[in-house]
Amino acid sequence: MNKSSETWTILKLLTWTKEYLAGKGVENARLEAEWLLSAALDLDRVGLYVNFEKPLLPEELTAFRGMIGRRAKREPLQYILGTQEFMGLEFRVTPAVLIPRHDTETLVLEAMSRAGSAKRVLDLGAGSGCIAVTLAKLLPTAQVTAVDCSAESLAIAAENAQRNNVTVRFFTGSLFEPLAGERYDLIVSNPPYIPTADLAGLQPEVREYEPRGALDGGADGLDFYRLIIPAAPSYLVSGGRLMVEVGIGQAEAVQELFAAAGFTEIFIASDPGNVQRVVGGRFP
Repeated sequence: MNKSSETWTILKLLTWTKEYLAGKGVENARLEAEWLLSAALDLDRVGLYVNFEKPLLPEELTAFRGMIGRRAKREPLQYILGTQEFMGLEFRVTPAVLIPRHDTETLVLEAMSRAGSAKRVLDLGAGSGCIAVTLAKLLPTAQVTAVDCSAESLAIAAENAQRNNVTVRFFTGSLFEPLAGERYDLIVSNPPYIPTADLAGLQPEVREYEPRGALDGGADGLDFYRLIIPAAPSYLVSGGRLMVEVGIGQAEAVQELFAAAGFTEIFIASDPGNVQRVVGGRFP
């Protein structure tokens, strides 16, 4: 793609980019080529297909070349495009926040099915705000609060609340630290849960670009559960519920922490891939 005199049509570029990105280890290279070219040309993917023979303008080619260079270095597609979809809503993402995963939709769905009447909701470790904003959208009469230790993350989360036309209260601090005296019907959290030793084996997109503080759960991945679960009863109303996302193979250990903290009606829920993904309970 370096020959400036060569004519690059949409189809020709897609074909070249698919081969180039696949050679760099990118999965779904054709689909990603389409997303990136759609962004560079401000077209949807249907627009690409009906304009296959359209040649790119020099400035369009330059913009696309910059995107491809970033993706070839394994920078996540979502950071290049600047957005990620979560439960039908669009969220702005930057390297300051973890990219929302569809795995996390299980946590939101369990929250809705088990505590859909909650009036006061807390999200610990808000990140992009995908959980808090989605719950605020689905529970329009609830007051939703979100906490994160990163002011930069909360700025993105606040932007996402505005983007999706919901109101969320944001506090900067470590877990429950900024919430003295507050109590909630529902507390949810997707804390860092990857064991420290496993970080080196993650995909380059995750290991080298996503915020380590949102990934590293300590030696066994359970550090944050040991902080959140015993402290949560002091911030729950009588009968309030706590629900957390967990990593692969962690559900039983987290379930034991719930039991030790005095929770009842403890449950484990699996995601669509049949991975035990959410643990929750009710405080009597």
